Amino acid sequence: MRAAFIERLGPPANIRHGDLPAPVPGPTDVLVDVAAVSVNPVDTFVRSGVFRTPVAFPFVVGRDLVGTVAAAGPGAAGFAVGDRVWSNSLGHEGRQGAAAEQAVVSADRLYHLPPGVDEDEAVATVHPAATAYLALFTHGRLRAGETVLVAGAAGNVGSALVVLAAGAGARVVATARAEDAEYCRGLGAAEVLDYRDPELAARLRAACPDGVDVHLDTSGANDLTGAVELLAPRGRIVLLAGARSTPVLPAGQLYMKDGSIRGFVISHATSAELAEAAGAINRALLGGRLRPRVLERLPLSAAAETHLRLERGELNGKRAVLRTDL
Repeated sequence: MRAAFIERLGPPANIRHGDLPAPVPGPTDVLVDVAAVSVNPVDTFVRSGVFRTPVAFPFVVGRDLVGTVAAAGPGAAGFAVGDRVWSNSLGHEGRQGAAAEQAVVSADRLYHLPPGVDEDEAVATVHPAATAYLALFTHGRLRAGETVLVAGAAGNVGSALVVLAAGAGARVVATARAEDAEYCRGLGAAEVLDYRDPELAARLRAACPDGVDVHLDTSGANDLTGAVELLAPRGRIVLLAGARSTPVLPAGQLYMKDGSIRGFVISHATSAELAEAAGAINRALLGGRLRPRVLERLPLSAAAETHLRLERGELNGKRAVLRTDL
């Protein structure tokens, strides 16, 4: 089978496109004929070695796939040949990745794709959407009626945060570029502020007079001084980006508010947590509420080039999908 793989950790140029033996499913696995895979920042972290995780070479890159069931083991209940399916947790913790013509997926990490949902749009959405769901509800403990601040709301994860939070009955205050304000309002944000505004801090305080219950910064800047100041009593800050950030923590102000800070990496999510997120994602996909803003379709052979473009910041605001049939 054709695959995009590496034989050692390192730069995008290490990715090869060539033939590998087809994977063999175990009794609780599903063999998937892959139609499309997406390229995520986390894929570059694993490939480069920034995110340390067990890797067996040759290692197929990629986290997410959409495809069709080719075979299911006797312990993979609920899956039949021909079912359209998706997964968003391959390529780490010893699992081979998704960027190949076929992939083996454990049944507890595979989900049915709702009927009528475009497979390219789905595979471009499921990773940022799962990140958003787990950040909001598993770690942020969001409840209806609370105020959520989403910094970087026009991005892939940010837009999913807005959609899911607003859909859960929260009031969403977003920051983004001024030219993205209308887009963010269309996703469900109640207020959108320009993150480049020199008066942003004052405008945020005015927009959140009772404080912020859940604070999320997708940019990874992680200004904890400003975040803690904005927190409502018992507010929660969820850190989900900025692996190299080293902000100052105003600990006294945080504990006086009964506030909390939670770090979150989706790679550490359990299969049960991912399955819960998958249910919410499928409902949103079926309702047309989750979809990529800009989608670029490329052949699987473009994996190395696409990793390089992503690392250079050339895909900001755009989702790249690698097709096995191009």
